Amino acid sequence: MGDSIVAVVLFAFDVLVYALFVAFPVPDVETPPWYVGLPLIVVLLGVVPLRRKYPLVMAYWVLVWTVPYVAAGFGDVAFSVAVVSCIALYTVVVYSGRRQAAVYTALTLVVSLAHQVLQYPDDWVVNTVTVVLALALCWVLGEFVGARRAYQAEVEARLHLLENERHQATRIAVAEERERIARELHDVVAHAVSVIVVHADGASFAVRKDPDLAERAIGTISDTGRSALHELRRLLAILRDDEHDTDHDDEGNRVDGARTPQPTAADLVELAHRVETAGLTVRLDLDEAVDELPAGVSLGVYRIVQEALTNSLKHAGVGTRAQVRVRWDREAGGDTGHAGSVHIEVEDDGAGRANPVLTAGSGAGAGPAERAPSTPAAGGNGLIGMRERTNVHDGSLTAGPAPGGGWRVRAALTVRLGQ
Repeated sequence: MGDSIVAVVLFAFDVLVYALFVAFPVPDVETPPWYVGLPLIVVLLGVVPLRRKYPLVMAYWVLVWTVPYVAAGFGDVAFSVAVVSCIALYTVVVYSGRRQAAVYTALTLVVSLAHQVLQYPDDWVVNTVTVVLALALCWVLGEFVGARRAYQAEVEARLHLLENERHQATRIAVAEERERIARELHDVVAHAVSVIVVHADGASFAVRKDPDLAERAIGTISDTGRSALHELRRLLAILRDDEHDTDHDDEGNRVDGARTPQPTAADLVELAHRVETAGLTVRLDLDEAVDELPAGVSLGVYRIVQEALTNSLKHAGVGTRAQVRVRWDREAGGDTGHAGSVHIEVEDDGAGRANPVLTAGSGAGAGPAERAPSTPAAGGNGLIGMRERTNVHDGSLTAGPAPGGGWRVRAALTVRLGQ
């Protein structure tokens, strides 16, 4: 739009000057016919609106049509050719580069010099110097604007790159957080559901023969379900807005689920007690210093032991004995940021059989359940979750049958200061 206005203004100025020369003739200045000069002005100025899109086409179009424009005598009664030539050189410097601008400047000087020598033989030196200074000014102006445009383009490119990097970093952080929450949800749900299923099976057997035992089993199911529900609320609160950092309990009271502390290795005693109520005898052998573990490592220790005991309960069945050992080897640290490694071992004496289940068609008064055929523990989400937790802490994990029967899980987590 701006270039079109420039072309219109130059055309109007040339027409005005031409009209003044016609109205007030000047000696020794020949005024060409309007039907020759005005079309030449239109042709010369018609490409100015296209200078940004086609800078070289516009520049050489002006250079070519300068010859008939000057030859027709309009060089004495109009000024658009000089202005448009300067605009063309400025445009080439800004949009096409120095090499193209140098070629165009050389051709422009040749045409201008020939014009001055032929039409003004007495003043051609002064006129040529004036033309050179005008073209030099246009070149300098074009260099300044071109450098500024290049700087702005570089800044915009850097900002775009930083925005993409920030967006990518955000996506990675979101993916990692979702993966962490998925692991937490799996650990909570798998453990709670396993305990609930075992107690529900036990209650179904004892509901007629030993109502007190069935009542205690149902109570354990209720407590486990409430605990799992509380953990689920805490994890799901992370996915909500900061303004909705509170939740409600079963009685409708507001609770701060998002700020409930994560379990640590110090909570393994409580975990063992809950698992024992489900029918799995657990013996704990904990290092006294586990309470001093960094929060991230301590949570990983808790979740690995929880998943291993849950698998023992699911695959080995009620009555299985499990041994849990947690040791912090501080001597393994080799640098100032390395605080050794935590070694975890969970071993049960089960035969890898599935939990007892009721036979098809059995009811509440059915007899003892039949034990399913022996099946090896599958490397499902639980084992994958344990392996991911060890990878987060640059550790290792092995799981497989123990030499004396049963199943053994061994894990080692690297402890680093500041975790």
